[in-house]
Amino acid sequence: MTNTLILYSTVDGQTLAICRHLQQVLEKNGARVTLASLAQADNLVLAEFDKVLIGASIRYGKHRPELYAFVNRHKALLDSKPNGFFSVNVVARKPEKNTPETNPYIQKFLQLSQWQPQMLGVFAGKIDYPRYGFFDRQMIRFIMWMTKGPTDIGGTFEFTDWAKVTDFGEAFGRQ
Repeated sequence: MTNTLILYSTVDGQTLAICRHLQQVLEKNGARVTLASLAQADNLVLAEFDKVLIGASIRYGKHRPELYAFVNRHKALLDSKPNGFFSVNVVARKPEKNTPETNPYIQKFLQLSQWQPQMLGVFAGKIDYPRYGFFDRQMIRFIMWMTKGPTDIGGTFEFTDWAKVTDFGEAFGRQ
């Protein structure tokens, strides 16, 4: 039985939802999975895990600084195990930006990170206007207006392709 660690960095919870789905996929295929936030990761003995998968969301065009601090601090350990990384962002709702090779946030991560994951994924996220505070609602609406996305501030728009998430989880499980 493979002992797999899934770490996540999320702002609004969609990355966590994707990680939970991946956890189910991996457990269905026989893995033992521990799910934890990046903030909880320092309380774990990372060397005890056979594989590590990290998922992180984008907010205002950036992954959170804690992500880079973690992967750079633990690069040697990550490199010593089968590993993967995926980004969750709304830009990935566009077919021309929904692969690791074409998604600007994955490419930026690879440039800024000392760690170069063995497996990469990118998933479209979710916009949940009613949950946002006034500032975030207006900023995200403006970004969506500029990028021809949904601007109805009363709506929730999920773009995640769950079949793609399942396929990624199965491929990671075979790694």
